[in-house]
Amino acid sequence: MTLAVLALVVALVLLVWSADRFVDGSAAMARYLGMSPLLIGMVIVGFGTSAPEMFVSALAALQNNPGIALGNAYGSNITNIALILGLTALLRPIVVHSQVVRTELPVLAGVTALAAWQMWNNAISRADALLMLLVFACIMVWTIWRGQRSAKDELVDLELCAQSMSLRTALLWIVCGLVLLVGSSRLLVWAAVTIAHGLGMSDLIIGLTVVAVGTSLPELASSLAAIRKNEHDIALGNVLGSNLFNTLVVVGIAGSIQPLTVGPEVFRRDIMVMSGLTLALFVFSYSSRGEARITRLNGLLLLAAYLAYTTYLVQSTFLA
Repeated sequence: MTLAVLALVVALVLLVWSADRFVDGSAAMARYLGMSPLLIGMVIVGFGTSAPEMFVSALAALQNNPGIALGNAYGSNITNIALILGLTALLRPIVVHSQVVRTELPVLAGVTALAAWQMWNNAISRADALLMLLVFACIMVWTIWRGQRSAKDELVDLELCAQSMSLRTALLWIVCGLVLLVGSSRLLVWAAVTIAHGLGMSDLIIGLTVVAVGTSLPELASSLAAIRKNEHDIALGNVLGSNLFNTLVVVGIAGSIQPLTVGPEVFRRDIMVMSGLTLALFVFSYSSRGEARITRLNGLLLLAAYLAYTTYLVQSTFLA
């Protein structure tokens, strides 16, 4: 058990660090290949912050651990809204003023409804997974088309303000980052399963809690850094984009590798919590008059919801 806990900590650190190096190298390589800043921002940066979830869920599916695969994705969505946005709003109220961000909220709500519909029968088939990937591709095409018709969005520009990197360094970080992503993901899944079994917890619970929080660390770091720099759209857009990616791509890839079957509690509990938090974010981010804000009170409510949810998970495991 001690070895598994140590492996979990090491894997989480390596996972976050390698994802950061991988996205830096990928963004630099994309610029050398002449990709537009808009495309880099939506594809490379969006992929980078969700790379830990994607690799962990894919490897969990390969190793026949559907609880970790789905728990990681849905748990990360819950963590992103309740914990990360809650902490961010508590630090500084988040102003919602970018039309791009405000447009993405209804899209996220629709994608969440799709996830709930697919999980109605407590399983993600390959057909479900392929539909998710198709929906994501359509959203990407629509977003790129919309972005090219309008002025270049400030969110993308600010997200891509990085130091210049040589082509050789970019290639090095892509290769090293990818190798470490795969290796640390395998180590994380092994450690999580070992700890879960040792504590009598299910793979799903460990995926919804420890693994979800660990793989959401890039989003936490990005949102807190953005709000300190007064870049509110990046703080919110980072979470919205990550949740879209988790719901459609992370689950889609895992389900296409191997159909995922879980207990009814995923729909009754986790999908409902994720949907409720998405609805709350929708309400917090819109205002009938004046400038919409996710206030400190809203942030406190989100954090309280996360604490209540996590407490219920622990109690349902050890007091059942």
